[in-house]
Amino acid sequence: MSEDKPAESVDSPPAEVNAIPNGKGHEGGEEITKTPPAEDCENACKETVANSAQSASPHRTENADPNLPESQEFLSGADDKKTTRFTDFEGKTSFGMSVFNLGNAIMGSGILGLAYAMANTGVVLFLVLLTVVAVLSSYSIHLLLKSSGIVGIRAYEQLGYRAFGTPGKMAAGIAITLQNIGAMSSYLYIVKYEFPLVIQAFLKVDKPAGEWYLNGNYLVIIVSVAVILPLALMKQLGYLGYTSGFSLSCMVFFLVSVIYKKFNVPCPFVDFAFNSTASETNVSAIDSGGETDPSCIPKMANLNSQTAYTIPILAFAFVCHPEVLPIYTELRNATKKKMQHVANISIAVMYIMYFLAALFGYLTFYGEVEAELLHTYSRIDPYDTLILCVRVAVLTAVTLTVPIVLFPVRRAIQQMMFPNKTFNWPRHIAIAFSLLTFINLLVIFAPNILGIFGVIGATSAPCLIFIFPAIFYIRIVPKEEEPLRSVPKILAACFAGIGFLFMIMSLSFIIMDWTSGTSKASSGH
Repeated sequence: MSEDKPAESVDSPPAEVNAIPNGKGHEGGEEITKTPPAEDCENACKETVANSAQSASPHRTENADPNLPESQEFLSGADDKKTTRFTDFEGKTSFGMSVFNLGNAIMGSGILGLAYAMANTGVVLFLVLLTVVAVLSSYSIHLLLKSSGIVGIRAYEQLGYRAFGTPGKMAAGIAITLQNIGAMSSYLYIVKYEFPLVIQAFLKVDKPAGEWYLNGNYLVIIVSVAVILPLALMKQLGYLGYTSGFSLSCMVFFLVSVIYKKFNVPCPFVDFAFNSTASETNVSAIDSGGETDPSCIPKMANLNSQTAYTIPILAFAFVCHPEVLPIYTELRNATKKKMQHVANISIAVMYIMYFLAALFGYLTFYGEVEAELLHTYSRIDPYDTLILCVRVAVLTAVTLTVPIVLFPVRRAIQQMMFPNKTFNWPRHIAIAFSLLTFINLLVIFAPNILGIFGVIGATSAPCLIFIFPAIFYIRIVPKEEEPLRSVPKILAACFAGIGFLFMIMSLSFIIMDWTSGTSKASSGH
């Protein structure tokens, strides 16, 4: 499709020259260190042949990709080296900044629902599930990087195109669009829900009389237009790197505050409404018989109807796959091994933050914890200064993450609808504006954050984490290198199977839950 025409205009000598640094910088160098001498030449040569065969097309495929002309201006202006690595520009982003960017892509508002997830699974079961999802996410990134290394393409949709033609490209594009629209909706939902409460608490307004600045719907629109839209209109994802570190530091502040609060909130906690009138009531966990209140004992394992939401919320918590390949492209001296290290460190840091936030949030409120953790704190004291600061920090973090998540969606839409067009400002602006308008409408009329998390998490997350990386890998890795019955391909097939199982299981749980009418999500909790 988009490969054919440009490929003809490239003469083969430069393609072969390019293949050498390509092979060396990426696969060749790695293969030599990894393989025993007998297979040494075979692999390295195969790699170089694959690269020289592909370098004409992927090289230009990326050019046909709408986001590439501007990446050249942004990243290759400084030095005009002609050592090409898959794309026409050299990555400039340091290892540390790449970890921040990927960490920010992983870290979403999911962290606010994790204490609730733990209350519905129990501590041990939650830890097991979180560990499994983190390990599987890392393996899935390995599959993506391996596939992209073989064909020299660093765009999720183009990997789909290489594996299955146009249907593959469309499937990947639609999954990324759904997943990231789900993520952006949940971020803006937090803005709609939290921002009015924060302003109300700062202004000490007890009973709002319908002031416009305490209306969440107006505030979401104002934040979208004033903060998110200008950032989303930037030409390059690279420019948003600076917001990642700030966004993550806000989340670290959230975590520290949750841990601190655990030791300051008494166990059966008293609602603010009762607290003001009956401050002398017993608020210690030890009742008159000297025994711990049963509601203050953490459950190690717990299964109920709400457990159905836990798996999708956890899956949603580690989705960063649409952002992996763009970050790989911008990584300085990129190799598969280096990018895998970036992914592993990001996932490990988020894993620790997620577990600590869930654990201490759960140990503060036990069974009383709500789907949105911060809301539970305001039941104790709506004017608590620390919690108000935490809420501002979380609002800042999620607001700054929206533009980063919007980029892959715009790219997917351009890949699907305008595959051969170069960068165009009116289109760039129009797509961003339409997406934000649509998401604002969704947030203003959508019932609840859990419904958003559950349904999107149960459909597109398994595709992006499990199914697509596995089937693309099976199709893209040549049969000569790994036959269909080889261990890596069998593992990849099992991995895709896990994804399907997981999707069917989550969706059926959620549907059963909705039809039985006991769901807290459908009762506007």
